[in-house]
Amino acid sequence: MDIFSLSSASYPHPPPFPSSILTGKPHSSITTTTTTTTCLSFSLKPSPESDNSTSGHLRRPKTFKTSPPTKSTPSNPKIPTNPLRNLVNPTTSPPHSDNLSNKLWLSSKLSPPPPPPPPPLPLPETVKENEVRVSDNSSSDDLPRVEFRQEGKIFVGNLPLWIKKNEVAEFFRQFGPIRNVILVKGHDDTERNAGFGFVIYGGPTADKLAMKAVEFDGVEFHGRVLTVKLDDGRRLKTRSEERARWVEGSDEVEFRSKWHEERESCRKEFKKVLETEPENWQAVVRAFERIKKPSRREFGLMVNYYARRGDMHRAREAFESMRARGIEPTSHVYTNLIHAYAVGRDMEEALSCVRKMKEEGIEMSLVTYSILVGGFAKIGNADAADKWFKEAKKRHSTLNAIIYGSIIYAHCQTCNMDRAEALVREMEEEGIDAPIDIYHTMMDGYTIIGNEDKCLIVFDRLKECGFTPSVVSYGCLINLYTKIGKVSKALEVSKMMELEGIKHNIKTYSMLINGFLKLKDWANAFAIFEDVVKDGLKPDVVLYNNIISAFCGMGNMDRAIRTVKEMQRERHRPTSRTFMPIIHGFARAGEIRRALEIFDVMRRSGCIPTVHTFNALILGLVEKRQMEKAVEILDEMSLAGINPNQHTYTTIMHGYASLGDTGKAFEYFSKLKNEGLELDVYTYEALLKACCKSGRMQSALAVTREMSAQKIPRNTFVYNILIDGWARRGDVWEAADLMQQMKQEGVQPDIHTYTSFVNACCKAGDMLRATKTIEEMEAAGVKPNVRTYTTLIHGWALASLPEKALRCFEDMKLAGLRPDKAVYHCLMTSLLSRATVAEEYICSGILSICREMIESELTVDMGTAVHWSKCLRKIERTGGELTEALQKTFPPDWNSHHTLDASSDADSDHEPDVDGNDDGIYYDGETDDEDDHGDKDEFDHRLWF
Repeated sequence: MDIFSLSSASYPHPPPFPSSILTGKPHSSITTTTTTTTCLSFSLKPSPESDNSTSGHLRRPKTFKTSPPTKSTPSNPKIPTNPLRNLVNPTTSPPHSDNLSNKLWLSSKLSPPPPPPPPPLPLPETVKENEVRVSDNSSSDDLPRVEFRQEGKIFVGNLPLWIKKNEVAEFFRQFGPIRNVILVKGHDDTERNAGFGFVIYGGPTADKLAMKAVEFDGVEFHGRVLTVKLDDGRRLKTRSEERARWVEGSDEVEFRSKWHEERESCRKEFKKVLETEPENWQAVVRAFERIKKPSRREFGLMVNYYARRGDMHRAREAFESMRARGIEPTSHVYTNLIHAYAVGRDMEEALSCVRKMKEEGIEMSLVTYSILVGGFAKIGNADAADKWFKEAKKRHSTLNAIIYGSIIYAHCQTCNMDRAEALVREMEEEGIDAPIDIYHTMMDGYTIIGNEDKCLIVFDRLKECGFTPSVVSYGCLINLYTKIGKVSKALEVSKMMELEGIKHNIKTYSMLINGFLKLKDWANAFAIFEDVVKDGLKPDVVLYNNIISAFCGMGNMDRAIRTVKEMQRERHRPTSRTFMPIIHGFARAGEIRRALEIFDVMRRSGCIPTVHTFNALILGLVEKRQMEKAVEILDEMSLAGINPNQHTYTTIMHGYASLGDTGKAFEYFSKLKNEGLELDVYTYEALLKACCKSGRMQSALAVTREMSAQKIPRNTFVYNILIDGWARRGDVWEAADLMQQMKQEGVQPDIHTYTSFVNACCKAGDMLRATKTIEEMEAAGVKPNVRTYTTLIHGWALASLPEKALRCFEDMKLAGLRPDKAVYHCLMTSLLSRATVAEEYICSGILSICREMIESELTVDMGTAVHWSKCLRKIERTGGELTEALQKTFPPDWNSHHTLDASSDADSDHEPDVDGNDDGIYYDGETDDEDDHGDKDEFDHRLWF
């Protein structure tokens, strides 16, 4: 069937009856070509019968045929039931029949006026119907073609499929003004070619312009030799015949060809596969490839399918394949392609599609803007998201909750909660109801900044607005409490979920396990994992990775490796994040050979080592103080073709800083700068740590000045390092100045800040200020920890006031803190140094501390035992109650020593503890084994994730 058989858009003459009669939906298998619709009217006073017949609504026929209907003479003459037949063959002819016939071109073609014969006898209605049908079946050669041909219309054949209307119009406009261009790029009829069109000239000289344009026959146009000739009216004739059969009320059904039926069946099968098996991409692709001659709709569905999967390359391939077939993309198809790039986080290509849309004059819909805003939100570019959001507000008068949700998410991810709150208010003022997803987005934003109060306010507001909290709502609360370290409250939320009848999913269980991992509570982490198994949930890759991290944290490396094998049996593919904790664990234990073996296992599993994998190995070596082997890993990275990043060099700088090697730390800092890598606060923290460890405080001040020049603000960790550096030198005035600067810059001191300042006061002997600092931190809501009390006890010991040290020890126990080995060592050393005075409270204190150490099963090292034994000889030369009690805390091999003089070297090495020169056993601000300022956890987080 001709593709234009139903097009009502390019009539050269006005239709024979009002266009409202012809309204109706065209058949689904017929494609119409969009042209400019010409609405013309004619003045004809219809008969009363026609007035009554045209008042109702007409239904268009289900199918149309191009072949003429067979002749049939009704045996019983009846009044025709077709309400339009009086218009086609009226019983009375109005005056000026010639002009009317020329104007009503459809009537003139269906029933041409005969030459004026002698007045015939009146014939019955049946005979007239037969005459009409006989004339319809007459040979087309007897009919004048000029009546079907449109003035100024030419046929242009052999056009490229990718050509556009404006290019054709520009080529043929040189002969005169063009009224319309019709391009045909597809056919339901497989025997007819595609790639042709029609050019319709306008104006009073349209015929002359068309005759001139015919001279272009055979000219080359974009690599094609065009066929240009006058239109013979074949298309309009076919349409008129179809309308004549429809007016007659023909109910004959034209059956489609087998090709059409197969094609329609394939299209339905493709849609069914998309709806029922979207995860089986091979089945989807096979169903699409079975469609012969896919339409724009099928191509659009395929682009959308790839977009949802994030496969932007195949989405682009389907898009270009559609254009290669000559099918022009619409705004919907472009939006699907932009969605593919947004899911793939390639916003540059998404913007290139937007530019192409604007060049082709395709308007961007609100969905397109929403996808752009959401894409920039996912990559953390809130400025770009704001730009497209504002453009959407200018182009579209009304917005919806989806685009508001995208822009709110963008600002929540960048911690700009003030702007997010303003957008929520703006949305509500415009009368848009916030869906539950926006509540979840706001809760997640407050979780990122650690604002517990506002997160709970949003949760309560969610319930007040009539929403039922879902597993996502409770998951946001669980994530909040695990992030801020309140895992007990996270467990309360978990129980609340169960009471509400909401079951946990894999994500909520993973959050709980991750919370216990941060607290190094391996037992509870495994208990949560057992709950996962009991609920019948299958662990995913993230959950397996958390369990592997738990095994590595507790030192059970073999169990971690078995868990990896279990993952593979469950058809889960391990990632590089799976192997990183194992590699780090072996490196930290000093088993470099096994760490490298895991490297090989990772490669055989299909995981390519990344810079993060090497960073895990370097971090383990740095924590073990094996700096030479850590530097050798840099050579392994270069052989593997992987360039170190800023985290790699920062880790090595932290290692040398812990050793106090300022020269090496500055050397790798220079390498980092020379390679053009990003300098962040963690890099400068490593430099400051090296300077403060080695006592080069002037160099530390120079580093802080460079930080200010680079516009990198000083955070709590930086201040902690600087205060600790001045505390090592006993300069309480510089430490006090730093405390004032913190308050002026709005940086909140934490427990490590106060402890470092107390250490500075103790080193300077200013115990009055140290005591006031303890009171000040308690007033600020910061509770002293074991290390704070240990530092204060050490200060009282240096001040030769053991009774104050004993009172501080009792206060610590009253606060509910459990003394550790460092507290007992510091307090016992203080009491033994003053035991020669032979005061009663000192002896009773020594006996009390000994009993507690024995009950806690604490034993001291050999050097400490030798030092304490030397002090005891000054109190009890021949032994006594103190000696007998204290020796129970000595190591088991103490009795193997025949003489204490043989250990004089060890004694001299450990004796400076009393004077405070060896602070590692008390409070050093930052011990060798862990980072007391808290930056290590954050540094590790950036390294792993």
